[in-house]
Amino acid sequence: MNSIFRLAVVLLTVIVFSSCSNSSIQLESEFLKITIGESGEIAGLIDKETGTNYLAEGGSNYLLSIRVNGEFENSSKATLEEGIISLFYEKSDISIQIKPIEQSSHISFEILAVTNNEKVELVTWGPYTITINTIISETVGVVRGDEYALGIQSLNIKTLGGYPWNESDRMPQFDITDADDPNNLHPENDGSVLYRVEAAKPTDNGSSLQAYCRNRFEDRIIQDFKHEKIVAPAYDDGGVIGSKIALFGCSADRALETIGEIELAEGLPHPMIDGEWVKTASGAAASYLIMNYNEANIDHAIALTKKAGLRYLYHYGRDFENWGHFELHKEEFPNGYAGLKKCVDKANENGIMLGMHVLSNFITSNDPYVTPVPDKRLAKVGSSIITKDIDAAQAEIFIESPDFFNQMKNNSLKTVVIGEELIRYGSVSEEAPWKLMDCQRGAFKTIASVHKSDTEIAKLLDHAYKVFLSNADLTIEMSNNMAELYNQTGLRQISFDGLEGNRSTGLGSYGETLMPYTWYNSLSDDLRSHMITDASRTTHFFWHIYTRMNWGEPWYAGFRESQVEYRMKNQPYFKRNFMPGMLGWFKMTSETSIEDCEWLLARSAGYDAGYAFVISNESIEKNGNTDKILELIGEWEKVRLAGLFTDEQKQIMKDTDTEFTLEKTNEGEWNLYRVFSGKFNHEKKVRQPGEPLYSTFNFEHIGTEQSMNFILSAVDSDISEIKIEIDNYKQIELAITLKEGEIIKYTGGPLVYVYDENWKLIKEFSIDPSAFLVSNGEHSLTFDCKFNSPGKTPMVKLEIRTLGVAEKIILEP
Repeated sequence: MNSIFRLAVVLLTVIVFSSCSNSSIQLESEFLKITIGESGEIAGLIDKETGTNYLAEGGSNYLLSIRVNGEFENSSKATLEEGIISLFYEKSDISIQIKPIEQSSHISFEILAVTNNEKVELVTWGPYTITINTIISETVGVVRGDEYALGIQSLNIKTLGGYPWNESDRMPQFDITDADDPNNLHPENDGSVLYRVEAAKPTDNGSSLQAYCRNRFEDRIIQDFKHEKIVAPAYDDGGVIGSKIALFGCSADRALETIGEIELAEGLPHPMIDGEWVKTASGAAASYLIMNYNEANIDHAIALTKKAGLRYLYHYGRDFENWGHFELHKEEFPNGYAGLKKCVDKANENGIMLGMHVLSNFITSNDPYVTPVPDKRLAKVGSSIITKDIDAAQAEIFIESPDFFNQMKNNSLKTVVIGEELIRYGSVSEEAPWKLMDCQRGAFKTIASVHKSDTEIAKLLDHAYKVFLSNADLTIEMSNNMAELYNQTGLRQISFDGLEGNRSTGLGSYGETLMPYTWYNSLSDDLRSHMITDASRTTHFFWHIYTRMNWGEPWYAGFRESQVEYRMKNQPYFKRNFMPGMLGWFKMTSETSIEDCEWLLARSAGYDAGYAFVISNESIEKNGNTDKILELIGEWEKVRLAGLFTDEQKQIMKDTDTEFTLEKTNEGEWNLYRVFSGKFNHEKKVRQPGEPLYSTFNFEHIGTEQSMNFILSAVDSDISEIKIEIDNYKQIELAITLKEGEIIKYTGGPLVYVYDENWKLIKEFSIDPSAFLVSNGEHSLTFDCKFNSPGKTPMVKLEIRTLGVAEKIILEP
């Protein structure tokens, strides 16, 4: 049945409820039957086609449980009258009315009313224990077997996928110790959460599905931001009334399609790109270029993006005058939003979409939310009162309680607010009378003032980036500020970096989703239909909004070293949660080699995962490989997005120790070669007289007879008298002195090339190609040279490279 017909069925479905003779309640979608017993427990999650009940035995599978005074309580009775399920909780004297609706794709449940609602701390949908455990999509909330899938979906932002494992409702901590395990889920030491586990979770005998919702009528004290005590403020969102979920069952291969149908039926975010739902669009995993474009260099930036064969050009995004109001740097965009819009329009004319990076709810100290009058909605750790009058210059401030002020683990700005003044303090006294000491008055250009005893003093919440954070109301306003930037300029890509900062709202993962959800709903219809949205993390409900998760930082080392394990181990997580594969950010430097670039491109092809390629004016000008690197990016990306790499090729390319090179032979035709590479170091040796100083290495060539290619680098010393001997009989002398940092590269033919450390060509010299011919099989190589300068660690890095058999790739017209 096609999706259009299914949607029609959804819209035309008549709600029908039936009761069995034993007073059980039965609800049905097209492929799932749910049976609810007379006490409100789920007795069956049944595949209608086979009759198989996938509910696990021995679980406490109540439709809805409540928590009162810290204790969970299951319903004792369930009735169905006039299409409303009433659940009764005898011990707490509470009843809850739930509206179920049967639709073709799913069955929804919504809380309509709660008696004695003020007594309820939270409600939990489930956990519902399932016998299925082949694939557990922990974030999306789906469990799949070989034939059948079951899933849960939160149908509004306040209904959180997961279970109240901790009181902060925070995003699960990362634990990727055994990420090659297909489920990759492990308990943490604090017992609070599992690795990204939310709506679906592994159990000893299968899996479970769960969601929950809180009443947030009162302030709570929680642990978060490395603080033992932080106030989670009351928040009026209607509480548990209105909490709503969907349960669905279908064939395993239709799980993603069914979620899409649920989004449309329930009015959830359903973003599109290129006329297709982002969760199935091939362009969702497209790679993109990161360069700090501006009004002056936009033409150059567009040209580089086109040369790389990419569609998206992304601004690193720290070129804001401030974070909070997101005013653009005047040096970069002297015409403000209007100037940025001209850049966007010019890019669109060239088929390029522009994007920008934001640090979510981080607020810089120069933003109008901070100075000269601090906004009352800046997030707070907690508050006390001052116990003595203070003048405008006093450096010691007496306070009633130190509880929220002496937590120093995540206290980067040490800032309090009294009235309209911000004050920074050095420390807190170690005993009563409690006082803040070494205070700097009128901080961040606020006005130092006189304050009376009993006036409230609050500790502001901050982040190690030396920024402040927002409460829920300010998060919403900042989200609208971001949307205004996008609506005015037409930007088509965003990354919500630092999204976890929105836990400052006291709402945990709910707060993390609140920002992109508000932003998304404030976008124009056109932008919502053409937007790439990514982030460094995700949550169950945010999954509906965002295009992909793309994180992996490039700052620590080269392509092959910077968080490689994390990047690769994320890919199974993405795949099982129906997310496009993304490898994170990779930074090109002046020293980036073609070989390192193709190492990245092979990983991208293997996992069918995009990436962000970070460049700067300095790196593209200094690196002699720039043109070739950009050309290779375009060719590899064209082949990948066209789906031309075979499953066998992709499986081999997932291995980070393998290397490949792609050669364009004609328009729409390429040769893919596997590269067999051996990397060796020849170090300066001190040995007894007569003992050899050379090094011997062994390598294997798998392929036809060909010239042995090599890359030779001088480290911490000039070198000369370079001698290479192959298989103990073919000796080659390179009559050249190689300066420290210089590189010799041979790729076959009669010429050898010498480059500086930035791959700028210095010179070339002739060589006899036959001297480097090697046949299929095992070989030895002896290397020796003279080190000419007394460096600390003089060394030669030598890489041997041979090519396997060409594998033809053709793009059919």
